[in-house]
Amino acid sequence: MNHSLINKTALVCGSTQGIGKATALKLAKMGANLVLIARDEKKLKNTISELDNSQGQKHSYLVADFSQPNELKTIISDFVDSGNKINILINNTGGPKGGPIIDAAPEEFINTFNQHLICNHILVQALYKGMIESGYGRIINVISTSVKQPLPGLGVSNTIRGAVASWSKTLANELGQYGITVNNVLPGATNTIRLQSIAEVKSEKTGESVNAIFDEMAMESPMKRIAQPEEIAAAIAFLASPEASYINGINVPVDGGRTKSL
Repeated sequence: MNHSLINKTALVCGSTQGIGKATALKLAKMGANLVLIARDEKKLKNTISELDNSQGQKHSYLVADFSQPNELKTIISDFVDSGNKINILINNTGGPKGGPIIDAAPEEFINTFNQHLICNHILVQALYKGMIESGYGRIINVISTSVKQPLPGLGVSNTIRGAVASWSKTLANELGQYGITVNNVLPGATNTIRLQSIAEVKSEKTGESVNAIFDEMAMESPMKRIAQPEEIAAAIAFLASPEASYINGINVPVDGGRTKSL
């Protein structure tokens, strides 16, 4: 099977921790050049130092805060205007705080919409022409199983993830003619800082220990455990590879079978 990404360049968002970092490490091992993007330059430099470069890869980074879409637009426009092309875009951004949807302030929806859908859209608009010119395009959005089955206590996230899924499907219909595929990966409970934060908030409200909450999350999956970031990254990497050339416009749950719908 052809999983090589030699001579391909991937931009990975949120690439200094969790699923984003695991994805960057995986794509680099497959031969891709990496452009990392996140808001913490020190963490970006640390991640760059961990990337495989044994196949002649060249890695770089961009510093951007996704809470400032206009800033991101300037940064990615300057990047493209300098002659850079991206073949693979991994849209991956940390989710909003948890809580019942009835308690969410309108500003929470607006801010999360900007950080996720608007920033994703800014990146795609800047990069898709380069994908067409290079003859290779993969856009992969890391969202959530909540697009199939809303998750309790994550009202704002459920809403915005659904919007991203619909945006992605529409984009897949428009860009497929150019050989660009657009797909979503839907992680279930995954051992990341975000999941730790969600468990800590629940612990404060209920008095349960964080470990007990993690155990409950694990039992929701038929596999009786939560995922590791590397397991989500493996699905992303496949969709980024030449082998996935005719897979377009789909949602891929990576949740150990937790989601009850097909």
